[in-house]
Amino acid sequence: MATSHPPPARTAALELTVPPQARILIVEDDSDIAGMLVDLVKGHGFQAVSVAGGTEMDRVLANQSFDLVLLDGMLPGEDGFSICRRLRSSGRTPILMLTALREDIDRILGLELGADDYVTKPFNSRELVARIKNLLRRTSDHRESAAELGPLTFSGWKIDPRSRQLFDAEGAQVSMTTAEFDLLWAFCCHPNKVLTREQLLAMTHAGSAGPIERSIDAHISRVRQKIEPNLKDPTFIKTVRLGGYLFASKVERIA
Repeated sequence: MATSHPPPARTAALELTVPPQARILIVEDDSDIAGMLVDLVKGHGFQAVSVAGGTEMDRVLANQSFDLVLLDGMLPGEDGFSICRRLRSSGRTPILMLTALREDIDRILGLELGADDYVTKPFNSRELVARIKNLLRRTSDHRESAAELGPLTFSGWKIDPRSRQLFDAEGAQVSMTTAEFDLLWAFCCHPNKVLTREQLLAMTHAGSAGPIERSIDAHISRVRQKIEPNLKDPTFIKTVRLGGYLFASKVERIA
């Protein structure tokens, strides 16, 4: 259950970068919590649709599109972690997991399965709204800036900020989450420079509303799984002891 707090103050800059009337799909089997979540997000100007589980979610997604999925981890039947994996395998819509599981291993598992962020119950309603806005803002900001940016290439790979797609050396598209793409793009924009976890958090999650610092490690682990030829000896994303990470590749802009 959420704690009660007054709505956070809104700033003009924030509202301009959050997509107007963004659509949020809430997957939550507890009708009381689902109702509260619908009221909460609608109270901040978003549209909301609530479903009780994976089967109903699939029916809705077959006919409607959403800007963000708010997904409970503990669902009857197919659990939220399995649903998260399915959603991520078929699309790039931001996923924010909401669950009573509080152990770090559960947080990391959700992130490794493709969630972009993770909030535990009982949650602070202001924090939840801030994280929702943060994910929506990140997606919107990248779309708006993509018109001024061109694709980049490194070691035969191609990363395109307009379509938010990654292609390997053979031209095959590699599926990525919102957070994974943002991380790889940040590295490609700052090649051969040590970036701390704090810097990467700021670049990819816009500050304090982002997930715990360890989630950076989890997302980097997933990016490595997709681009590194040898996970035991990474050639692209190097770990710098007591420093952070370094993207060790020549990056060029495609004309």
